[in-house]
Amino acid sequence: MDVDNTEIKCDVLVIGSGISGLSLALKVAKNAKVIVLTKTNISDCATSLAQAGIAAVLSKSDNYETHIQDTIKIGKGLCHPDVVKRIVQAGPDRIKELANLGVEFTKKNNSDYDLGLEAGHTNRRIVRANDITGIEIQRVLGKKVSESSMIETLEHHIAINLKIRAGRCLGAHVLDKVSGDVKNISSRVTVLATGGLGKAFLFTSNPDVSSGDGIAMAYRAGATIMNMEFIQFHPTLLYHPFTKSFLISEALRGEGARLIDESGERFMKTYDSRMELAPRDTVARAIDAELKRTGADHLYLDISFKDENFIRNRFPGIYEKCLFLNIDMTKEPIPIVPAAHYAIGGVRATISGLTDVPRLLAIGEVSCTGFHGANRMASNSLLEGAVMAHFSARECRNILQKNHSIETFSPWHAGDAVDSDELVVVSQNWQELRLLMWNYVGIVRSDKRLLRAKERIELLQNEINRYYWDFKVTSDLIELRNLVNVSEMIVDSAFHRKESRGAHYSVDYPQKRKTIKDTLIRKTVVSEVLNT
Repeated sequence: MDVDNTEIKCDVLVIGSGISGLSLALKVAKNAKVIVLTKTNISDCATSLAQAGIAAVLSKSDNYETHIQDTIKIGKGLCHPDVVKRIVQAGPDRIKELANLGVEFTKKNNSDYDLGLEAGHTNRRIVRANDITGIEIQRVLGKKVSESSMIETLEHHIAINLKIRAGRCLGAHVLDKVSGDVKNISSRVTVLATGGLGKAFLFTSNPDVSSGDGIAMAYRAGATIMNMEFIQFHPTLLYHPFTKSFLISEALRGEGARLIDESGERFMKTYDSRMELAPRDTVARAIDAELKRTGADHLYLDISFKDENFIRNRFPGIYEKCLFLNIDMTKEPIPIVPAAHYAIGGVRATISGLTDVPRLLAIGEVSCTGFHGANRMASNSLLEGAVMAHFSARECRNILQKNHSIETFSPWHAGDAVDSDELVVVSQNWQELRLLMWNYVGIVRSDKRLLRAKERIELLQNEINRYYWDFKVTSDLIELRNLVNVSEMIVDSAFHRKESRGAHYSVDYPQKRKTIKDTLIRKTVVSEVLNT
């Protein structure tokens, strides 16, 4: 890498440090200079919070076609079958690759993988490392990245904007959060691996870094954004005043955990014959309905009827976290609430990460390939991230072989004054945004609520833009701007879809339409295209 204080050059710039970003970096670093950009530290990402595991066909009783059909069924008619097939069939090799790198997946005594079962899957196919799969994957990938002489990791750096010239991506303007300097990072290929946007909502399982940065930057750069109305809400986030963003894995329900109300009664039988093993969208809506019906702040997930040793051994991470908060899950139910969990929509991309902006790729949760359709099946997210990184690495090598030169660009120009009111304004606007998104654009929507949200978002947009261009740019302001951008896209897409499907439910249009379509956004133009 060539460095000149605020100007840096590399072959491949990877923005994001989860499973997709680090996997790709390791693959392309064999013959290219790579920079991995991360907003805090390399392990602060959604991958580290993934508990359950990776879905892959690894048992003799399972097969590709079953996994494909399970995925398509949960996707409610919007999955792209060719994409589903390619990702599912590539899964076992990616598991083998991670294991060869050193990821210690949980095995039975006979050395076979101890596969888990989750909602939507008709076979046990969840490869796991107890209930801390994401932490284990992140540990190994982070270690391998740190050992590579071809990869430089820039921690505490946040991308401001992608630099576009003649329609192609040249790199990004980046804020050094420690020094306050804005740097130019010029690259031959730029890869967005920034994850999701959960921080747009009041309750979320996502880490604080999940502020929709990649989607917002790609949109401003001219890329097409797809299916933003589909935000998956996980049914069971730990509800506790002294913790946040701690997910209670779906694997508990896979092992028989029951959803109950304050009186100890199971309520899922009222909503779906599959009870607790119904798809996430169904379970989340059921919990939301019960909360609204009873006026309660939370409900409960109970597995205390299981053997104490089984609970401790099968869910050590969740057990220890709950015990730290004085909740003994072997003896009492866990308080839970639904939470924004996964952005099914994102930057429209091929399985190789190609977007419609030359030299800009998008992989993992920031992208939308059509794999998940209208609702993601449990543990298919890490699968998609690992597989896309593999195919995207090939695409990076193809682009680099064309010998594109590294093009430099002008330094960042914005206001340099510091406004003493900015912190207050940013904090207030952030809280207002998260509250209105939760209340108006949450699990259950209506046209009236969406219009109210749009009006308020436009007011926030105007206020944020004034601060963004008139005063010195800060990390909080960058994230807030991005969150407002993606929130507007979610509202526009949701309003455009006059039906209920998968993770999008509208009281005004409770049924599916016969015509199956994707929702596309590009520079505020919303349209629909046939999903062929």
